[in-house]
Amino acid sequence: MTKDVVIEARGLTKVYPSGDKEFKALDNISFTIYRGEFVIVMGPSGSGKSTLLNLIGCLDRPTSGELYIEGRNITGLTDGQLAEIRGEKNGFIFQSFNLIPHLSALRNVALPLSFKGVARIDREAKAREMLKKMGIEQWAQKRPSQLSGGEQQRVAIARALANDPAVIIADEPTGNLDSAIGQQVMQLLKTISREGKTILLVTHDANLLSYGTRLIGMKDGKIVSGREIHNQITSRRTAPDTTGKTTRRTKK
Repeated sequence: MTKDVVIEARGLTKVYPSGDKEFKALDNISFTIYRGEFVIVMGPSGSGKSTLLNLIGCLDRPTSGELYIEGRNITGLTDGQLAEIRGEKNGFIFQSFNLIPHLSALRNVALPLSFKGVARIDREAKAREMLKKMGIEQWAQKRPSQLSGGEQQRVAIARALANDPAVIIADEPTGNLDSAIGQQVMQLLKTISREGKTILLVTHDANLLSYGTRLIGMKDGKIVSGREIHNQITSRRTAPDTTGKTTRRTKK
């Protein structure tokens, strides 16, 4: 493993009980992600994308196999050790923003640093720096309900960056945004990636593929050809109607 490897999975498998049977959410997958890559993970519902994010985000453990983050095998760590890795190595961006409603934008961004014991004056200075980087420093004292969806997602990105993580995990980050604001958010993430941050982004939107440097396609818990997944998803965006004409499906 070289110093440029951020994530490495070796034979990663996750099995969940399902009645008297078992459901294999991940099936012996292996891959390597390098520093500065912007990796798009795409696949149909039930393909294992969310399970993979939960493992990399130290929110769950694999049934078998090994998972390394910056060279450390996290597979057999305790809950406390996983929480420590999660706080130090991962930054999270969610579709629904997941901001604390009663906290200002500044305090939302500073929150991860408070868990690490950073002094208040230092964490607020870092939070202001991150908000400025996102172009919303003027909204530092606003609560989430006073911000637009795009502004809330910028706050969420600032929060994800606050602890200088090894990898940013983004789960459908444009899902609750209109297309124009979504493009702005994706451009921000692309800029962050170019600055050397590793981004792992899950999406169903084939329009976002151009922002990534690499596509990991998933199906039935396995990694498959990115081209196969791309073709499956883009084919669903057009479908013949009952008159034989082709109509474009819009996302609901």
